[in-house]
Amino acid sequence: HEGTATMDFMIQEQERGITISSAATVCFWNGCQINLIDTPGHVDFTAEVERSLRVLDGAVAVFCAVGGVQPQSETVWRQADRYRVPRIAFVNKMDRTGADFEGVVESIRERLSPRAVPFQLPWGAEESFRGAIDLISLKAFVFDGASPAAPVRVEAVPAELAAAAERARAQLVERAAEADEGVLEAYLENPDVPADRLQAGIRRAVMAGSLVPVLCGSALRNQGVSALLDAV
Repeated sequence: HEGTATMDFMIQEQERGITISSAATVCFWNGCQINLIDTPGHVDFTAEVERSLRVLDGAVAVFCAVGGVQPQSETVWRQADRYRVPRIAFVNKMDRTGADFEGVVESIRERLSPRAVPFQLPWGAEESFRGAIDLISLKAFVFDGASPAAPVRVEAVPAELAAAAERARAQLVERAAEADEGVLEAYLENPDVPADRLQAGIRRAVMAGSLVPVLCGSALRNQGVSALLDAV
């Protein structure tokens, strides 16, 4: 934000506020080592993205909750299709004025992939963005807006979002059942598929490119980032 991104180390990147060259780093999360490559998003530096996609095991496509799918998003998405890179989509900047999670999801489905499925529902938006509902566990992740370093609280789904969360989870299970035989078998036994079997089937479907999970948050405030790392 404002040229302070740690991995944008070139002076030109800091001045312009964009990524020009790909940069790599390592982070550790829940006992896993994640090798992260941050690629440019600007159209002039598409060759850098192409080089990175050749070696990636998976990609996180980041979309603005206000701007949605941009022309360069389509270019990079087609590159990832060409190299058969599994993807997770992250709708960022949910705390900005004009944020529209559902609109971005529809845009992803129309312009990039009909296989995009929300794995979370935002709890509020813009200034009232306060958390996300995890559709696999049906739990609410509550963010403390006062401090980006504050731990995420896990609570029961609020009553006003319970019905919407149930509907969204049912749709997620149906899409997962269409994409994975294991989930389909569990669904035929019981439409309320247990979280562990659902998660295992979703992983297989994502790796095969049959599903694209969509999550949400605000990276600047560190909201939703831990759930994204869990998804990775």
